[in-house]
Amino acid sequence: MPTTAPVPQTTAQAQQHPAAPPAGSAASHRFTPREVLVLVVLCASQFLVALDFSVLNVALPVLGPDLGLGEAGLQWAVTAFALPTGSFLLLFGRLGDQLGRRRTFLAGLALFTAASVLAALAPDAGLFLAARALQGVGAAALVPTGMALITTSFAEGPKRTKALSINGSLMALGFTVGMVVGGILTDTLGWRSTMGLLGAGGVLVLVLAPRLLSESRGERARLDVPGALTVTAGLFALVYGLSTAAEEGFARTDVRVALVAGIVLLGVFVRVEARSAEPLLPLWMLRRPTVAFGNLGGLATVSMMTAVVFLMTLYLQDLLGVSALVTGLVFGVQGLASVAGGALAPRIARRVGAGRTLALALTGQGALTAALVGLGVDSGLWLVVVAISLASALHLVAVVTYGVTATSGLADAEQGRATSLVTSAMQLGMALGIPLLSALSVGWAGAVRADGASAAAATLAGIRLSVAADAAALLAVGLLVALTVGRRRAVSGRG
Repeated sequence: MPTTAPVPQTTAQAQQHPAAPPAGSAASHRFTPREVLVLVVLCASQFLVALDFSVLNVALPVLGPDLGLGEAGLQWAVTAFALPTGSFLLLFGRLGDQLGRRRTFLAGLALFTAASVLAALAPDAGLFLAARALQGVGAAALVPTGMALITTSFAEGPKRTKALSINGSLMALGFTVGMVVGGILTDTLGWRSTMGLLGAGGVLVLVLAPRLLSESRGERARLDVPGALTVTAGLFALVYGLSTAAEEGFARTDVRVALVAGIVLLGVFVRVEARSAEPLLPLWMLRRPTVAFGNLGGLATVSMMTAVVFLMTLYLQDLLGVSALVTGLVFGVQGLASVAGGALAPRIARRVGAGRTLALALTGQGALTAALVGLGVDSGLWLVVVAISLASALHLVAVVTYGVTATSGLADAEQGRATSLVTSAMQLGMALGIPLLSALSVGWAGAVRADGASAAAATLAGIRLSVAADAAALLAVGLLVALTVGRRRAVSGRG
């Protein structure tokens, strides 16, 4: 696949990233005290967004009656946040390039913080859902610009790889911590304290960020309005369709219409970008193997990991009868393994290359997922613990190295677009995996049940088929990544 030569650095970019120390020197791996503070601020903002995706889940049974939200409306407490977050990432990534990433990041963080406080104080469902939507808009602004500030604050090489690995580990930890903290806060202080926690964290980051972050931006250009409208509407429809399908199934008319509309609009977006003189997303960027297959690897690892965690939750509680506490402990071990994987990722990438590491991580995640096909109706707890934990460690290795791979070799002016793609792949992965594989599981279980199998046997058959599909997808994408970017030392993280 043809690639476009990297854009040469301008004088300003060269001044922003002076010549890095030799890759093998100790200085090339160590952060200065100021770099540590910058990384803490940027990672904290990403952690807050990750926390927001899960902190409210366990509070929904309490939140609903308090606000007058019925069972059908409860999903909107989560969807109202996820929709704008997934839909506006590319747009805000480009606006950050043009208006300044620091400025856009701080505006997004301020909106996210204010909306969190509003959600905590909301007297009724309407204001609460509006606040959740505003949180999503703020998150859509701060996530791509925060990641772009990481990639532009740390030159390509060991420091950037290490910075992205820390960020990825904390984001993974945020999902796990959110479930635990959400339960504790809801039981002790009430569900509103979960939103208050996000607001307090946002205020703290807002106090520190302006003093530490330097402005960076890409080339000023006219905003591609047709591209912005079609990609935002397309992603909105796609995320809505997939999020609703996860709760209601694919049979609903609005789900089908939304999915078709999303695909059509994204097709129109590609045509618009091909003809635009100043595209929101230059198609030459997608022709780079590192960008295209790096993001494909990210989409695969995120969608398949969220799906298998969902399936294993059903297996543990519905088939094995495991308590919610034990289930939480199982996934607590998974969270610790994820952090370990994120910590090891930079060392592995420095030795064998980020592209190769991504391919190996995807393949390993797929092989460990395949082991879950051996689950039984009344046994398999320890297999779940071991396989999910090890797969999660490799998942974090993949998350870190797909971010490094997909942003490597690009000039600072393109980092906003590149990191928007990285975060879009992650958001779509979170929305895509669960509805697709849960629908496969339920459909196959129904067919097996119709043939006379017991309910437990049919459920297990559905889970096994979905797990096998999960593993097959990971192994296939791992092979593609190995054949395209896995041989490229240019994305090794060595600088």
